[in-house]
Amino acid sequence: MKILPGLVQSEYNGGTKMEQTKKCGFWLLTAFVVGNMVGSGIFMLPSTLAQHASPLGVTMAWLVTGGGVLMIAFVFGHLSIHKPQLTAGPQSYARALFKDPKKGKAAGFTMVWGYWVASWISNVAIITSLAGYLTTFFPILTVKTEIFTFGKEAITLGQLTTFIVCTILLWGTHTILITSLSAASKLNFITTFSKVLGFVLFIVAGLFAFQTALFEHYYFPVEAASGEGVLGLGGQIHHAAISTLWAFIGIESDVILSGRASSQRDVKRATITGLLIALSIYMIITLITMGVLPHDQLQGSDKPFVDVLQLIIGPAGGIVMALLAIICLFGSMLGWILLGSEVPYQAAKAGDFPAVFAKTNKKGSPVFALTVTNIMSQLFIFSVMSRTINEAFTFLTTSATLAYLIPYIVSSIYSFKVIMQGDTYELQKGNRTRDGIIALVAMGYSAWVIISGTADLKTFGLGIGLFLVGILLYPFMSKGF
Repeated sequence: MKILPGLVQSEYNGGTKMEQTKKCGFWLLTAFVVGNMVGSGIFMLPSTLAQHASPLGVTMAWLVTGGGVLMIAFVFGHLSIHKPQLTAGPQSYARALFKDPKKGKAAGFTMVWGYWVASWISNVAIITSLAGYLTTFFPILTVKTEIFTFGKEAITLGQLTTFIVCTILLWGTHTILITSLSAASKLNFITTFSKVLGFVLFIVAGLFAFQTALFEHYYFPVEAASGEGVLGLGGQIHHAAISTLWAFIGIESDVILSGRASSQRDVKRATITGLLIALSIYMIITLITMGVLPHDQLQGSDKPFVDVLQLIIGPAGGIVMALLAIICLFGSMLGWILLGSEVPYQAAKAGDFPAVFAKTNKKGSPVFALTVTNIMSQLFIFSVMSRTINEAFTFLTTSATLAYLIPYIVSSIYSFKVIMQGDTYELQKGNRTRDGIIALVAMGYSAWVIISGTADLKTFGLGIGLFLVGILLYPFMSKGF
């Protein structure tokens, strides 16, 4: 399960849990990094990446993204050391960019809004991924018989059934979270164990069935899914950049725990080690999948892990993998939906969002924030009505990633401002030239991925446009806090 920046720190700072907490060492911090990053995205990414790139293109996209994400992580590490008083993450950095308190408050609100918008979409992406693996047991989800038209779109029985299933999953999770947060937390242990077991099973089985013949042509041009024509290597890396970045959303969450770490050196080492471990897992799993399933089959797969094990072991292997994936994705769904509501809830408690979002029920659940968040997520579930599960997942993750990038680039800008001013460098030693280059690279990488999102203007408009809506809503919503 991935954790959004600012949530862990504000959640702990707001209570008493952090007061007597044992300091975290290198290995605990590394485990935290890997656990947060390696989440639900990997279960659908092999097929998503196959739509954009050849094996070489995928490999290069992972390496480029890994390097860019590392720069972003260093930016958050730099700010946690040089601006430790800014405890709310990107919204704090956005506010600190401006000397005028009114402008700063508006900027902070916009960051909170952006994360919240991204969480609406992320929730549905995970639910859609879960629905993809449910097709193993409920093939009706893939039936292509047309039953009615919705606007200009012909709706199939599978799409309608998927919509109903996704809706049930969303509001079923809502019921669990408003009823018992402790029960939801206990379920995460089971899902984490299932995730590890599933990855080990998949990698071992995949290595035995790896077909080198599928890699005779490690690079080949790929027809663009958006209909732009044939993509060369540069185009493949460009188009795969957003999909690979989705898998690393949350990399910055570990530096938020720097106050609980035994040393700042451990935080930096754990960040690098955790990123390399996660990157290795992603690359191995993606390339194994591409070495077992033919490229054309992988492109259209709604459940690539299951399809691989069915090919290797038979139906029994596919069923076991599907069960493990469903359990893991269910845990991710619980965590992400709760975290989505935590964004406005914690912001309201801090005075950066309307106070009504800070309301809780008798069980301590942020019931108002949960309800509004899930209503907005429900609107995005309509996206599965006109797409296959695979297409819906790609559309949603692209939109969400674009929305997350705005806080990343704002944090990089603020980091560069701190460096240029030399602020706190007389107290905290550091190489300003090196830190400045890192901040510039992080800005450039974030901007590059945002620009790559313009390839599909509809998706780009959703991811960035909804973020910008927060600026228009601020004058009205600010009256509530």
